[in-house]
Amino acid sequence: MSHYLALDLGAESGRAIVGALANGKLALAESHRFVNTPVRLPDGLHWDVLRLWHEIKTGLVLATKQHGTDLASVGVDTWGVDYGLLDEQGALIGNPFHYRDSRTDGMVEAAFAKMPREHIFDCTGIQFMQLNTLYQLLSLVEAHAPALAHAQTFLTMPDLFNYWLTGQVASEFSIATTTQCYNPRTRAWADALLATLNIPRRIFPRVIPSGTVLGSLLPSVTDEIGANHLVGIAPACHDTGSAVAAVPAQNDNFAWISSGTWSIMGAELREPVINAVSLKNNFTNEGGVGGTFRFSKNIAGLWLVQECRRTWARQGNDLSYAELTQMAAQAEPFCAVIDVDADDFLKPGDMPARIRVYCERTGQRAPETRGEIVRCALEGLALKYRWVLEHLEAMIGHPLEPLHIVGGGTQNRLLSQFAADATGRRVITGPIEATAIGNILGQALALGHIESIQAARAIVAHSFEMQTFEPAQSAGWDRAYTRFNQLIGT
Repeated sequence: MSHYLALDLGAESGRAIVGALANGKLALAESHRFVNTPVRLPDGLHWDVLRLWHEIKTGLVLATKQHGTDLASVGVDTWGVDYGLLDEQGALIGNPFHYRDSRTDGMVEAAFAKMPREHIFDCTGIQFMQLNTLYQLLSLVEAHAPALAHAQTFLTMPDLFNYWLTGQVASEFSIATTTQCYNPRTRAWADALLATLNIPRRIFPRVIPSGTVLGSLLPSVTDEIGANHLVGIAPACHDTGSAVAAVPAQNDNFAWISSGTWSIMGAELREPVINAVSLKNNFTNEGGVGGTFRFSKNIAGLWLVQECRRTWARQGNDLSYAELTQMAAQAEPFCAVIDVDADDFLKPGDMPARIRVYCERTGQRAPETRGEIVRCALEGLALKYRWVLEHLEAMIGHPLEPLHIVGGGTQNRLLSQFAADATGRRVITGPIEATAIGNILGQALALGHIESIQAARAIVAHSFEMQTFEPAQSAGWDRAYTRFNQLIGT
């Protein structure tokens, strides 16, 4: 039996999960779980990176105590786009910013003033969102930030933790592609784009494939955790890349959603799709296991519901997600239709009030009760799923079925049923811990303990319970979808 440790950091929480692989089945054991709470400072919104590093080492200590020398390796995955800068001595320059920080306001337009939108997309194949690394770095250029002038090395969040674990300076393929600084055609950093925006090319490290064995952990780490036998591995270090690796698909032409704070929806392809239509639809081409590309689109996901819950908790009503979902199930359907990706909902704040204002601004009855507000958010998310699926199939030229949904969002059965009803497709949900599972199986692939990604997906199918949702109630969803398309102007 082989054991592997996944350090899986999401935008809300992190976890250290050990996977035990034996006889074609994978079993999971959670060693550590912790919250990931951003910190607001006078200069903006940051990640508490030293706290996260402390939690990573705590997870290593606990997993090592539990499994000893049976533990073969460790791999890190995180959310995309955010990064740290190192000085010439390898020390971190400042606290990494949070992707929802306001310093990127206006940076997309500033980039277009230097290079046309079409040329940026042709160089990178990445959808345009102001939170992308490219616009974070451009904000430093525009502000003449000392941090950028003194920076010697750029590392995305998982690359930074890999550096602190192993001393290796590199950027793993799947996470490098999220930055909008990477050219998927040449499979190298987008030098012409970086030069045009005055972003120093010298700071970008070598790019390594998903599944690279980084080597032994540093003595400074092993002395603290009490183990020197572990090997550091870079799986698909972008959490969505690892999650898609864990989709228990039995065919090639499936659609997938990685569901959590964000919903990322797409298909797995051998080559990127970079053309006028994918540009118009603002789709993205991000790297996956085996050099594949995730042709996909980011959707706001359960972020709106999470922010609603936080708002109500601050007001003294600390309701569970289960309670809110039950309220939504009992609420009136389609009282209003929203675009969950509207700029109104991007940043933290009073989300219930923002949803009401959005509905009033668009000439609709604003939801009043908590159940109506949550249902409005979930229905809006499912309607966006349908829009993305229709455009995805049109661009790649063939239907995609079934629709696999993986990740923590699969625990919301109401949303899964809404997804089936809205898209008219059979939906298969699970596993919940898809990102950690994909991370673990990526380590097993790197060590030669599994022969292929197809074998890894078969292991997932044999190891975890899945649920199937069949579509129903299409008429109401069809009418709502017509309203949705009118709302977003398509």
